[in-house]
Amino acid sequence: MSETPDPEVIELASKVFDLARTGDADALAAYVDAGVPANLTNDKGDSLVMLAAYHGHAAAVSALLARGADADRANDRGQTPLAGAVFKGEDAVVRALLAGGANPEAGTPSAVDTARMFGKAELVELFGFR
Repeated sequence: MSETPDPEVIELASKVFDLARTGDADALAAYVDAGVPANLTNDKGDSLVMLAAYHGHAAAVSALLARGADADRANDRGQTPLAGAVFKGEDAVVRALLAGGANPEAGTPSAVDTARMFGKAELVELFGFR
């Protein structure tokens, strides 16, 4: 068995990661529906949800979560999509992640800690904290 990844698989994965970054919810949904793993991650552990969230694409986040993606899947640095959305100031993404079951206390730093760090009291309150 070869250790070298198939170039076609690498090309497909790159395309799907780009779709997450650009927020093409319909195309992402179609690829996941066709068999691409909803929790696919890149070499840094960033999931499709992480990339969509960090780049501010609430519809893409919702589409992935509706297809079984893990809202709390942390990357290799322990960061979650919700903490990334808080950091980037993406309120629509924050709400989409919460609707999809994201835990504000997951990750390092957590979304709660990130909101506190950046003085976002309204988000701390939204997460159920003071």
